[in-house]
Amino acid sequence: MTDEAKMKFNQQGLLPAIVQDEETGEILMLAYMNQEALTRTLETRRTWFYSRSRKAMWMKGESSGHVQEVREVLLDCDADTLLVKVVQTGAACHMGYRSCFFRKLNPDGTSEVIAEKIFDPNQVYGKD
Repeated sequence: MTDEAKMKFNQQGLLPAIVQDEETGEILMLAYMNQEALTRTLETRRTWFYSRSRKAMWMKGESSGHVQEVREVLLDCDADTLLVKVVQTGAACHMGYRSCFFRKLNPDGTSEVIAEKIFDPNQVYGKD
């Protein structure tokens, strides 16, 4: 039995995939992979995901050019989460930030932006 056959995809057939910068260790984003996205990621060495809202496959950077070159894919101890180590070109976040984790939550529940935008999403996607 292969490790892929042992993976614990959720009821929707998805695994969460944490994407991390290989060099710095920075967490860039979290997305979901179905079996096809995982297979494409392993074969092409570019990240592929399954969009739950659009119900469609997508390759990171296909619109923005901000691709992720896969260096390593790790499976956690419970076989229900992936860690994908990448070399990030440009920004990982569709809102223009290097990481999707650009807001800090304060003790009072408010949030603040703690990073600078790398690109203007309006220019890349035509919307915010």
